Amino acid sequence: MKKGFLTKLILNAAAIYLTASFVKGVEIRDFITALVAALILGIVNALIRPIFLLFSLPINLMTLGLFTFVINGLMLLIVASITKGFFIAGLGSAIIASIIISVVSAILSFLFLE
Repeated sequence: MKKGFLTKLILNAAAIYLTASFVKGVEIRDFITALVAALILGIVNALIRPIFLLFSLPINLMTLGLFTFVINGLMLLIVASITKGFFIAGLGSAIIASIIISVVSAILSFLFLE
């Protein structure tokens, strides 16, 4: 595995772990669980998310792309349902968490990968 992949995985896990402390309705057991969740999220985003985006294209166009937030929340709910020790109370919490994870991950990537 490449060093960049492992670094990005750790940064995404940190973003998930930090988000759980900020968003009500999101709980994660420990950092190892966050690592597993980050790995599964990467796989889900690579394999399942494009299919969801394709099928939701008409509604995504009507909402000027805002429906993508719902898709991202759904992907996070899928990850939480697969990952033992990772819990999300509902779609609202998942959407908020997905936004925060994206922002935190981008900031951490900028700080540590640039």
